[in-house]
Amino acid sequence: MAHVPAPRSARTWERQHDPGAPERTSAAALPDPEPLLRNLTQGVLEVLAGVRDVNQLARWMTEDVFRSVATRAALAARARSARGVAPTRPVHSIRSVHRTSPADDVVEAVVVIGGPARTRAVALRLEGMDHRWRATSLALL
Repeated sequence: MAHVPAPRSARTWERQHDPGAPERTSAAALPDPEPLLRNLTQGVLEVLAGVRDVNQLARWMTEDVFRSVATRAALAARARSARGVAPTRPVHSIRSVHRTSPADDVVEAVVVIGGPARTRAVALRLEGMDHRWRATSLALL
C-alpha cells in the first residue's frame, strides 16, 4: 500500500516553494493596527493631492497596492497640471475607523473621511507579513 502524504496548507506550500514569500505574522505579535490605518489613509490622501511621495508609504503596502496608488497619483497629477492647479495639502478629517478581523493575521477596515465638499471612505485590508502590518488591498471610495 502506497504512503499518501498529508495535505499541506497553501501557506506551507508557498513558503517551501518560494523562499522569498512573506512570512505570515499573527496579530498577537503585531501592534494595534488602528494607528497604521489612520496614518496610511492620511498618507494616501496626501500622495493623491501631490504633497507626499508614494515611496514614503512603500514599506506598508504590497507591490500591487503600491502600483495602484502610484498610478492613481500620476493620473491626479496629470489632471492638476491640465487644470493649472498646484498641489495642496488635503483638508479633511478622519471621522471614524470601523474594523473587523476575519482571520488571526488579517484586519479589514473602512476609514470614513470628512472633507469640505463631501464625505468619503477608504477601504483597507491589512495582513501580518514579515513582522509588520501591510496593506494588501486599498480602495478610495
